[in-house]
Amino acid sequence: MNEKKYKIDPKKRFSSRVENYIKYRPSYPLKIIDFLKEKRILAEDTVIADIGSGTGILTKFFLDNGNPVYGIEPNKDMREAAEKHLQVYTRFSSLEGSAESTGLEENCIDFITAGQSFHWFDVVEAKKEFKRILKPNGNVALIWNNRGKAGTDFNSSYENFILKFGTDYKEIKKNDGNVDLFFNYQKETFYNFQELDFTSFKGRVLSSSYIPLADNPIFPKMILELENLFNKHQRNGIIRIEYDTEVYIGKLE
Repeated sequence: MNEKKYKIDPKKRFSSRVENYIKYRPSYPLKIIDFLKEKRILAEDTVIADIGSGTGILTKFFLDNGNPVYGIEPNKDMREAAEKHLQVYTRFSSLEGSAESTGLEENCIDFITAGQSFHWFDVVEAKKEFKRILKPNGNVALIWNNRGKAGTDFNSSYENFILKFGTDYKEIKKNDGNVDLFFNYQKETFYNFQELDFTSFKGRVLSSSYIPLADNPIFPKMILELENLFNKHQRNGIIRIEYDTEVYIGKLE
């Protein structure tokens, strides 16, 4: 088993961050849809299981393409937020489950996706479950937004801020490397960005599970430093966060 010693149960970490998550987390570039269609991985009738679906950001991405999507989410607050947000989509099904135990039937899914959630998975158990629910020749895509590499002044300053105040940021990011243990993949990278005023920037930061919230004694100092960071790098009251949206696609062996 892949042990993870997080300070808070991964399945409960986001309960107090749902509102910020819905409002301020980035979505994904539409070019990914075209790419998946070109690879003959995605069609309108492709049945998708979005694992660790959270508030439904990636789920909505595929629902808008017309796909039937099962949103599999263990966190009650995030799952209920997705159900409310996506209730207009008749092809959306919400299930309480996890990467290791989805609650789905065997061989019922064409395409498994996981957006910004792979680092929470038990790699060994998740792979067993994915193989169980996938149809023969089914595909898997792991997708996440990585902030642009620390080259620009803003990116470097932002990374230093998170390293200073993030509770277990390094440990969480480290688990993204387990993708090499999960499957043989093709990787594609797409450009993505957000343009945010200070309120939105603050909400984006507070949506991250490793950032202290208002009940933490360090919170006032952290917000002051966040304001200073924003004021230094803003242009006309806006900062741009640039992302490399990484897509790992493959079949499970």
